[in-house]
Amino acid sequence: MTVPLPVRIGALVLATTAFYTYVGQMVPQKEVQPPQETVLRSDLTTADMVKIGREIMEGKGLCLTCHTIGKSGALRFPDLDGVAARAATRIPGMSEIDYLAQSMYEPDAYIVEGFNPGMPAINKPPIGLTDQEILCVIAYLQTLGGTPTVTLQTTHRYLAGGAPAAPAPAAAPAPGAAPGAPPAQGATPGAALAPAAPAKGEPSGPDAALPARPAEAGAGRAWAPGADEAAERRARRFAKRGLLEPVHPER
Repeated sequence: MTVPLPVRIGALVLATTAFYTYVGQMVPQKEVQPPQETVLRSDLTTADMVKIGREIMEGKGLCLTCHTIGKSGALRFPDLDGVAARAATRIPGMSEIDYLAQSMYEPDAYIVEGFNPGMPAINKPPIGLTDQEILCVIAYLQTLGGTPTVTLQTTHRYLAGGAPAAPAPAAAPAPGAAPGAPPAQGATPGAALAPAAPAKGEPSGPDAALPARPAEAGAGRAWAPGADEAAERRARRFAKRGLLEPVHPER
């Protein structure tokens, strides 16, 4: 019996699909979820910090992506087994906690012999651990060859310094001083410059900005605005706003 061609093609498609489905199921599957944010209470004990530090290393910190614990051979980064004992003597004059903190805040400051730089600062993006989370990681690292002593109140060289002071406001320049010149001695920084007082007999206020009225030829004759009264009113309005429009009245 001859099998029709469409049936043979369909059977081939089904057999091929089944084969690749089987091969795909043989490949190890690992579901990767976004790291969960760790909520740190203010009353955490050292034992709590050790547990949280291990969770951070496996999750958000991505530490175990490159580091190993208890392995030897060709490694990408140093193995962490016994790191607490080595940290106390790695750099002369640097304590165990300061060394572990430096290895996370400034990983390129000291490169272990036989390895290349490449570890990112974990307090910055893309990892971005907080100072408290890093303390928890240090607490866990202390258990690898030592005794954990870190608490949330522990300080180190990257936590001891305070925020830099804000710069003082620049003083206003003295009248007539060149731009960028230092303020006069004894001047109050940031003090506003008061306008000079008008001399005796000179008009003050908005009228001071108005053009002087021309003297009329002949004694005893006062100048009258006449048809320019509207222009004078407009000039007074501009003067009150500090935007004087020169007016030249015609007699």
